[in-house]
Amino acid sequence: MEISASGSQASDLVIESEEVHYPVEAFPRLAAAEASHWWFRSRNRILIWAFGKYAPNCRDFLEIGCGTGFVLEGVSKAFPSLRLSGAEFYEEALSFAKQRVPMARFKRVDATKMDEHEEYDCIGAFDVVEHIEDDTAVLINLRRALRPGGTLMLTVPQHSWLWSIVDEHSGHFRRYTRDELLKKLKLAGLSVAYVSSFVSLLVPLMWLNRRRPKDQQTFDLQAEFKIPRWLNFILETIMRIEVYLIRAGFKFPVGGSLLVVARKP
Repeated sequence: MEISASGSQASDLVIESEEVHYPVEAFPRLAAAEASHWWFRSRNRILIWAFGKYAPNCRDFLEIGCGTGFVLEGVSKAFPSLRLSGAEFYEEALSFAKQRVPMARFKRVDATKMDEHEEYDCIGAFDVVEHIEDDTAVLINLRRALRPGGTLMLTVPQHSWLWSIVDEHSGHFRRYTRDELLKKLKLAGLSVAYVSSFVSLLVPLMWLNRRRPKDQQTFDLQAEFKIPRWLNFILETIMRIEVYLIRAGFKFPVGGSLLVVARKP
């Protein structure tokens, strides 16, 4: 079992852009698995908490790289008065997102080329920018699309020492360090309001899995999405403890993923 830090599992990489990498054949499996998978469910709990705490007055929310719409669906249930928009590079994902969140507006967007200006109170990009070579351009574009005082929420895979075959099959350009991402946010004209690692209690398991020689690592798409129920239950229970600690104010210094909340001045 490969414990993926980003949730963007895939088999053979399909490249449709020099800038954006994602394996499109993963979307049907992704749409079928998210609602019951420990990783996606846990990330949604953290995101909805962060949304309520750091963007309580948001009226317009855009999710860049909305995928199959699992996050947007969770946000719509938690905050039913929000005006929701989803943007995605791949049409294959948008077809699922439109079914999941029919009240949202959707469009196909290349985040490296978007030119919207001060249209949203809050923008989210959840495990997206690591798939884009010019991530700094994306952060600048997202800052431009925010209204003054607007909030940007990001999650990314963290720690280069956790790099594995999962990252390669998922189309990642990088795993971030905390300092690297905060520096890029500052260069984009954003100030950081909150930062914490997550998937932290499972880091020892992730590290043990990834320390094997590369030629001994394997990747099984089916195993990534269809793990045994007992294991899924255990992993989600551990993550429930972690989410509780984060909500209580504990900030993890190390973790498979990184959550950052930033603001436009």
